[in-house]
Amino acid sequence: MRNSDYLKTSLPFAGGIVLLIVAFIFRPFAIVNAGERGVMMQFGKVQEGILDEGLHLIMPFVTTVKNLSVRVQKNSFNADAASKDLQKVTTELAVNWHIDPAQVNKIFQRVGDEERIVDGIITPAVSEVLKAATAKKTAEEIITKRTELKAEIDEALKSRLGDYGVMVDDVSLVNFSFSPEFSKAIESKQIAEQEAKQADFVALKATKEAQAEVNRAKGQAEAQRLQRLTLTPEILQKQAIEKWDGRFPTVMSGNSSLPLININPADLNNKK
Repeated sequence: MRNSDYLKTSLPFAGGIVLLIVAFIFRPFAIVNAGERGVMMQFGKVQEGILDEGLHLIMPFVTTVKNLSVRVQKNSFNADAASKDLQKVTTELAVNWHIDPAQVNKIFQRVGDEERIVDGIITPAVSEVLKAATAKKTAEEIITKRTELKAEIDEALKSRLGDYGVMVDDVSLVNFSFSPEFSKAIESKQIAEQEAKQADFVALKATKEAQAEVNRAKGQAEAQRLQRLTLTPEILQKQAIEKWDGRFPTVMSGNSSLPLININPADLNNKK
């Protein structure tokens, strides 16, 4: 093969390699992954446009792209507050949130990336909202009205964080903890309430059993009274005849037994 032919075949291949190297070094494109949005900046200034998922051509050295996740994220927080009756309450709170895809550039310009959003916006908002909500309720109400407290915190966080383009999907009150003294007082109160309920149950059961005995006694007395009213001599005689087996009772006299026959004197007088 002549040198000219070799050059003709190798130059395009080498040129392609050079272009690939240049493209890799200068990166005239940006890739936005699934669940993300791209914030465009020209010489560090945030632009109005937002890049969707996919491949986008950009101007090297002039335009840079910062990707931010718009997926739902979960963060847990521990915050201390005081109840209405001045009891210290430590609350473990879980917040599900995401960035508004239409405001990614403004959020990045005002706050920063996801880490700055959590540290600079969500954490202080959770602390302040929680303190304001628990201050309206006593320690007992915080426990017994958990659903109501959750709804209040949820609504307040949505309103507060929504101004920054952060959307709150859900708030979960994972756990409450109080001082050891108060926790012991709550436990003692619950035990006393359970014992009182048990005593009430035992007393009610005894009352019902006593009333049942009275009712049974009254029923038996009434049954006996009605039986005395309905049992006449004729009925007794009829019942005796129905139960008679046809044999007379006998008495022992001397060496033999004689049947004992009950003879009514009135019947003898009638026969005379």
